[in-house]
Amino acid sequence: MSAKAPPALAGYVNAHTHLYSGLAPFGMPPADPAPRNFVEILERVWWRLDRALDEASLRAAARLYVAEALLHGTTTLVDHHESPRLIEGSLDVLADACHELGARALLCYGATERNGGRDEAEQGLAECRRFARDNRRPLVRALVGLHASFTVSDATLREAAELCAELGVPLHVHVAEDAADVQDARRRGHAGPLERLLAFGCLPPGSILAHGVHLEESQVREAAARGLWLVQNPRSNQGNRVGYPRALAASGRVALGTDGYPADMPAEARVLERLAREHGAEEVEAAGPRLSAGARMVAERFADAPSALAPADDRVVLDAAPGEATRAASVTVGGRVVVADGRLVTGDLDEIRARAREAATGLWRRMEALA
Repeated sequence: MSAKAPPALAGYVNAHTHLYSGLAPFGMPPADPAPRNFVEILERVWWRLDRALDEASLRAAARLYVAEALLHGTTTLVDHHESPRLIEGSLDVLADACHELGARALLCYGATERNGGRDEAEQGLAECRRFARDNRRPLVRALVGLHASFTVSDATLREAAELCAELGVPLHVHVAEDAADVQDARRRGHAGPLERLLAFGCLPPGSILAHGVHLEESQVREAAARGLWLVQNPRSNQGNRVGYPRALAASGRVALGTDGYPADMPAEARVLERLAREHGAEEVEAAGPRLSAGARMVAERFADAPSALAPADDRVVLDAAPGEATRAASVTVGGRVVVADGRLVTGDLDEIRARAREAATGLWRRMEALA
């Protein structure tokens, strides 16, 4: 008697990530001196990386990240992007990679003032507007993005709120990932970054708040009452030593993301369960609901899609062979087979990886040259 075939599962959703981090495994130079806190991690690592991105390196990073996500069985990527020296057109680079390889995606540019002040923020919001109006890729949708409350002025918050209303789309933003975000909001006269964003009308229903590590239960309940989504990112939070988000248990609208780590969602879920046990948290068995919440979140954004393109029909069959990394035997997204017999069929994986290695060399050189 032949072995029973593994069942088809719903495609995994990575509810918050950064495609631009796709080249990080190819020898990203360490920060020198080593960061002492979260803000220094941003300043010395990730904000230098995003300033060093050009079109070729961004394309290489996105294609590799998307390809490997599909091979992990992740069919939808909710991306939060920043490349200060490549703002206009950057979302097309990401969208083209998703369209080419067959991934579903929600994309935004995270407007910020941390490099070029208000002009930089206006360019970021303009890229969100341009992309939302011009995009015709059926599996890719636009959001409005802000980096985080602590890197934008009140004027930028007003403009982001106006843009959400103009386009009829929600916001994607980092919220209370570290205590520094909370302290900044309080210095500006607000109880926290959530309250500051709400005060300026930046968070229409469906908005996506990444992290929420330093939110209190009352704030989490308020976010849920307003129809907002929170996204927990266990591996990133552990790696950045920002704490464990115990208060997220107060909402049923919490999805699971990787914040730039590989889009292996079962691996992320295992870390969530381990950390929950270590912290005596209520959500020890929350990995399943977190993954389901991501699917519900994405379904909201594709509610008007033809039935043939509905995310509920994205299907994955996992490789039956056990292993540390999740491997998909087959993946179908929007009716298109993108992985078959464990192989990517929409692109040449060897070519994608070769271009990524080549692009990484130049990216690290530019990154090290930045002050």
